[in-house]
Amino acid sequence: MKQNIGTTDRMIRLSLGIIFLILAWWQSSWIALAIALFTFYEALAGWCVMYQLLGKSSCPINPEKK
Repeated sequence: MKQNIGTTDRMIRLSLGIIFLILAWWQSSWIALAIALFTFYEALAGWCVMYQLLGKSSCPINPEKK
């Protein structure tokens, strides 16, 4: 599993995970909890299944050193 999420994208997903976790607790919503856990996983693993399927990446490009 190659990382395809950059640092900024990971921070956004982590923030969204926290928001959905609070929403899940406040509303007693299992759906919000599932979304929170999924976004936490994406942020911590640095890998997004949709990016993989679409062939996208938000990781910075590292040019090869000579």
